[in-house]
Amino acid sequence: MIKQISVGQAQQMIEQQQALIVDIRDPASFANGHIEGAVRIDNGNIGSFVEEADKSKPLIVVCYHGNSSQPATQVFNEQGFEGHSLIGGMAEWSITQPIVQS
Repeated sequence: MIKQISVGQAQQMIEQQQALIVDIRDPASFANGHIEGAVRIDNGNIGSFVEEADKSKPLIVVCYHGNSSQPATQVFNEQGFEGHSLIGGMAEWSITQPIVQS
């Protein structure tokens, strides 16, 4: 079962546990706004991320609306992470939380 967390829970996890944040959206969407500290992951860099990331930290997986992040979270969990899918994705996050552009 995929763990899903709310924006509020994610914000607490980021502040208290220094969670890793991965964003699986396309490059343009990521550039237009993402969670501060998020790493954009795609098929080209997932391997190096899995090898190099600190698996002792919780992982928050972010997509557009919280749908695509669920199967992606399962993939990360199978690689040894404690993954969580952000309910509502960036659409929900951007309502109440700050975003950064790159």
